[in-house]
Amino acid sequence: MKKVERINTIMRYINNRANFTISEIMREFNISRSTAIRDIREIESMGMPLVAEVGRDGGYFVMNNSVLPTVRFTDNEIKALFIAFMATRNQQLPYLKSRQSLAEKLLGLISENQQEDLVHLNQILLFEGTNPNNPDLLELSDLPHPTLEKLIQILLLDSYLLITIQEEVLKSYPIYLLHLYHEKGIWMIDGFDLMDEKRLIVPVDNLTDVKQYSTKNRLSKRKILEKLSKQEEEINLVLELGPRAIAQFKKYHPLKISISYTNPYQTTAILKTFINVTNPEELTEITNWLLFLGGDIKVREVPVELLEGLQERLGLFCP
Repeated sequence: MKKVERINTIMRYINNRANFTISEIMREFNISRSTAIRDIREIESMGMPLVAEVGRDGGYFVMNNSVLPTVRFTDNEIKALFIAFMATRNQQLPYLKSRQSLAEKLLGLISENQQEDLVHLNQILLFEGTNPNNPDLLELSDLPHPTLEKLIQILLLDSYLLITIQEEVLKSYPIYLLHLYHEKGIWMIDGFDLMDEKRLIVPVDNLTDVKQYSTKNRLSKRKILEKLSKQEEEINLVLELGPRAIAQFKKYHPLKISISYTNPYQTTAILKTFINVTNPEELTEITNWLLFLGGDIKVREVPVELLEGLQERLGLFCP
């Protein structure tokens, strides 16, 4: 347990007790006596009124059964929270309706001078996807798919799901959800199909229903990861990236693609991945992305289909 998390947990523990001793703290949180004493002193410095009781069985108690001290933010912490709100305002995030009430509660915790700073920041800072004429405007495209919040609520209980997808006909898949991620304005499910025993990637927009998948004979997460590791595709795209290509990579890259730096200054890197050349959409996306990276790359290995696509695209500009 990290120190901050441990101290917060200790604060809740002692605030609900009439009294406590160092030995009880040591046993409850499995820490040494010196660590327990340091944590108690830090909690006292944060404003919790602890009173020491002398004697053989002495310990501590919270004066007047005081509640936890009020949370206080520094100026920089307030700005960090507010800017994070601004930066994610138009990102199809779940619980969008709760953001307004949360922002109002945060504003209620700060002084008028701090509020004026935030108003000024709201006037001068713009982020990608924000309407410059009305930064507070939420468009229909900003709203997440209505199933997203339901999906997250179920995931907090269980990762084994039965999802129903609108294809040519409605079709249901029992899956183990590995990740839920957001890419290019679309929420995606990355899961393991428990029937066909293979990876399944589905846009949340295609979902018509989702619920827990109840089955007695569940495949464990360890077994699922073992099966996926055996099914990993062979690398068929290898690139060397220079500093300009690395800068472009940082601006945008498909979620599944990563780079490894090849020098301590992070000015050169190697990219190794698998491209499914039988998937026209993926092939087109990767073709566009490689053109976006620019000319500061060296191709070490590339599928013929991808190379032909690049040559065709370049031929449109160089007849």
